[in-house]
Amino acid sequence: MTATLPIVDTNSSQTVVKAACPHDCPDTCAMLVTVEDGKALGVRGDPDHPFTAGALCVKVNNFVDTVYAPDRVLYPLRRTGPKGSGQFERITWDQAITEIATRFKGVISEYGAEAILPVSYLGTQGILNGLNAGDPLFNRMGATVGERTYCDSGCCTAYAMTVGATAGVDPESLVHSKFILIWACNMISTNLHLWKFVAEAQRRGAKVVVVDPVRTRTAKHADWHLPIRPGTDGALALAMIHVIINEGLTDEAYVRDYTVGYDELAERVQQYTPEFAAAETGLDAEDIRTLAREYAAAEPSLIRIGVAIERHAGGGQTVRALASLPALVGAWRHVGGGILQLPLWAFPVNWPAFLGAEMIQPGTRVLNQFLLGRHLNGEVPLDPPIKALMVYNSNPVVVCPEQDKMIEGLQREDLFTVVSEHFLTDTADYADIVLPATSQLEQQDIMFSWGHLYVTLNQPAIEPLGEAIPNTELFRRLGQAMGYTEDYFTRTDDDMIANSFDWSAPAMAGITVESLKETGWARLNLPDPDSYAPHAEGNFPTPSGKTEFVASIAAGGNFVLPLFRQGSNDHQPGQPVDPLPHYIGPRESSWNAGRGLNLISPKAHSYLNSSYGDQPAQRRIAGEPTVILHPNDAADRKIADGDEVRVFNERGSFVVLAKISDEVAPGVALAHVGGWRKLSKALATVSSVNPFQFADLGNAPTFSDTLVEVEVI
Repeated sequence: MTATLPIVDTNSSQTVVKAACPHDCPDTCAMLVTVEDGKALGVRGDPDHPFTAGALCVKVNNFVDTVYAPDRVLYPLRRTGPKGSGQFERITWDQAITEIATRFKGVISEYGAEAILPVSYLGTQGILNGLNAGDPLFNRMGATVGERTYCDSGCCTAYAMTVGATAGVDPESLVHSKFILIWACNMISTNLHLWKFVAEAQRRGAKVVVVDPVRTRTAKHADWHLPIRPGTDGALALAMIHVIINEGLTDEAYVRDYTVGYDELAERVQQYTPEFAAAETGLDAEDIRTLAREYAAAEPSLIRIGVAIERHAGGGQTVRALASLPALVGAWRHVGGGILQLPLWAFPVNWPAFLGAEMIQPGTRVLNQFLLGRHLNGEVPLDPPIKALMVYNSNPVVVCPEQDKMIEGLQREDLFTVVSEHFLTDTADYADIVLPATSQLEQQDIMFSWGHLYVTLNQPAIEPLGEAIPNTELFRRLGQAMGYTEDYFTRTDDDMIANSFDWSAPAMAGITVESLKETGWARLNLPDPDSYAPHAEGNFPTPSGKTEFVASIAAGGNFVLPLFRQGSNDHQPGQPVDPLPHYIGPRESSWNAGRGLNLISPKAHSYLNSSYGDQPAQRRIAGEPTVILHPNDAADRKIADGDEVRVFNERGSFVVLAKISDEVAPGVALAHVGGWRKLSKALATVSSVNPFQFADLGNAPTFSDTLVEVEVI
C-alpha cells in the first residue's frame, strides 16, 4: 500500500511537502506541510495514510507556531549570567564549536574521557537525528556510555523473555477483535490514531475494557472500567491466569504445541486467587473472575499495554504475566488476537550504522541517565567525576526524578554543560553553551514507528531558520573539531538515509529511498491486516520458538536490551531472575502504609513529555497545573476544589491547584508530567517527588511507586 501525492493547485505558488511527525509517540503521523514563498503555512495529517487518516493531535496541529515561535533558539549562545539565570549572549558557530572541542579535550587530558557524559532521549525520534545521533562521537571519544531506560525498557525485556522480539498484532487488525483489554494506556491522549480501530471494533460488537487507576478519556469511552490501585497490575494479571487455568478455559492444543512451562505456571498461580488480587488491587473478586472468563471466551481477544505498565517495582513481571495470557487462551490463532506492545520489532533498522558501538572500549563506564541528579551532585561517588555534560533531544530537569538533586548538580561551576535545543528549557538555562537545533520541518530524516507498520520519510519543507542545524550536522562538526576522521563524521544525510534500513530484508521488499521520496510513506511488506495472524502456529522469536511461560533467558539475570544500552549485550551482574511470572507489589503504597496517597504522573493530553510545555496554545489546553484527588481524600485533608496545595514527600515538593474528582480512585493522586519548572509555582514539578529506584527488569523507572502527602498552603 502506498500514498498518492496530494493535488496541488498549479495556479498557486503553494506547494505541499511530505513530512513525518518527529515525536516519541506510537502514531508517527504522516504530515503534509503547505509552503508558500519559502514559509510553512500549516501542517495537516495525510488523509491517504491508513493510520494517520488526515488527522493530527492537539500537540502538533499548530506545529508551525512552534517552528516560528519568537523565543525559539536560532543562534549559538554563551552563558553570561549565573547558571540557571537563562542569561546568554550570541556567538558564532565557529566560536561555539571551538570552545566545546577545547573544553572536551581539556577534560579528557585532565580527568579522562569518562568524565564526559552524553544525555539524550527521544525529543525527536528519527533514525538520523534521534536517540543515537551523538553515539558515534562519544563512543569514539571514550566518554561514559549513557544508559537510556526512561521508557519501556522493563516492558521490552519482559516481553522479549516471554514471546520474543515480535511485532505481535498488527494494530490495524484490531477491527477484528471481539474483546479489547486496554491496560495502562490512555489511548485517546497518547495513542490517538489507534483509537479509531478500537472504535470500529466496538461498533462491530467488541467489548472494550480499560484497566487504569484513573477514569481517563479512554476509560470514559470503554464498556467497562476497572479502577485498579497503582502498581498492583501483576496481581490482577496472575489472578486472571489462575481463573483461566483452574476453570479449564485454556486452549489445550495451543498450550501443548506452542508454549513452554505450562505445568510450572499452573502451579505458580495457585497462590494468586481472585480474593488475593482483590485485596491487592481494590477490585471485586467477582469482577476479576468475570474479566478472566470474558477474556478467555472471546475470539479473538486482544490486550493493548501502555508504557505505564512497567512503572512500578514489579512492572517487568506484570508484563510477563500479561504476555502469557494470549497463548493460554489461543488468542494468537486469530486475526486481531494476541497482545500489542511495540510493532517496532518488525522494522529492519540498520542500527549498527548509527551507533559506532565498535568504537566502545571494553570496560567503558556505563551510567544510567535516570540517576543523573545523583551522578552530578556527588551523591553517587564517581571516579572520574562528571566534568562535562552534553544534552540533546532531552530535558532532564523535567523528566528525571529527584529534581532538586538535578538542579544542585547542574549549578556546579566546574561542570561544563552543552545543550542543543529549540528553546531555552529548564535544562538549557543551566548550560554554558546552547546550540540551535532545526525542527522537523527544516531537516531530513526517516522514521520507523513503535505504534504501526509504516516507514515514513521526512523531507525538509523549509530552509533552516537563523543558524539552526540538524543533529547530524552538529555531530559532524564536533567530530571534525575533535580531529576524528572516521566515516561517521564525514558522511552526508543522504548517505545516512541510504544506510538507515536493511533494504534487502523481506519486510522492505518494494520500498526504496526513491519510492519514499514519491509516496512519503509505505507499509512494510507484511500480510494485509485483514489476514495477518503472525503466531497462529507459534513461530515466536524465542529460543524455543514458543511462548515461554518459563523464560529460558532468565538464567542470565536482569539485563538491559541493546535498544536501551547502545552497543552492549552484556548482562548486568546479579543472580538469575525467577523464570516464572510472579507478583511484586509496589514499594510505596498508601493501603499498605496506612498513610499518604499514591501519586501517578501520566503524560498530559496536550504535551509530549516536556515538549510544548512552554507553548501558549498547548498550555491553554492543559490549563493550570493541578493534582487530582478523590473527594474522600480531599475531605480527609480539608482540601476544597481550587485550593493551592503542596504535594510532598521526603524527596521534595511541588505546588499546584487541587482538583476534586472521582475520576481517580480513593487513595490515588494524579499530577501530569510535562509542565516546565520555571513556569510552575514554587519552581518545582512532579519530578521533584518521584523515586530513583529501578523496577524489577530492564532498569525501568518507577514513577508510579510514589507515596506523597497533600496539604493546603
